Amino acid sequence: MNNSNVISLLLNVVIIALVFYSIIIHEFSHSLAAFLLGDDSAKRAGRLTLNPLKHIDWFGTVILPLFLYFTCGFIYGYAKPVPFNPYNFKNFKTDSGLTGLAGPLSNFLVAIVFALIYHLFGFSFIVQYICTYVIYLNLLLAFFNLIPIPPLDGSKVIGIFLTDQAYYKWTMQERKGMIYLFAFIIISSLLGWNIIGKIIVPPVNFIMNLMGVH
Repeated sequence: MNNSNVISLLLNVVIIALVFYSIIIHEFSHSLAAFLLGDDSAKRAGRLTLNPLKHIDWFGTVILPLFLYFTCGFIYGYAKPVPFNPYNFKNFKTDSGLTGLAGPLSNFLVAIVFALIYHLFGFSFIVQYICTYVIYLNLLLAFFNLIPIPPLDGSKVIGIFLTDQAYYKWTMQERKGMIYLFAFIIISSLLGWNIIGKIIVPPVNFIMNLMGVH
């Protein structure tokens, strides 16, 4: 392995580590928002922490992404769902939506922080290279999770505007939603449609252009 390959490998390891921790921050943000809004379920479950071991689902966070990357050429995975009891909130629909929104917002904040680093270290190609990918992948995470399909965070945000009866029926779809979403992503990828990518990549590129990151 020559020097350029070693450097490339090290850079990719750094990027993966930073994006992995961005997912941990995403889950922690759900826990923190729920706690601040009156529900301590996540805290009692040990999830109000930035310790990655408390958030990792070994299948969804490690095995599944690696399997899909080497078989289908794309990465999809998930961490442990953050436990919360909406009936501990003052307004169970609004506060549930805000708890769901906290995750994607954390990814936007991570992207902003790395955009600042990108511009502060404009003299360093390596730093800018790392920042570009971290920003891009965090924005992908944010916009993907904002898709209003159960069990993604966007479905909880949409729930704010539903009637109580419609909200109950909507949340009941979460149990099946992950299976349907997973199947849709795989089929779409194998057929070359990449529908999810066509939905979320344009706003990601738009935000990156606003940040002046290329």
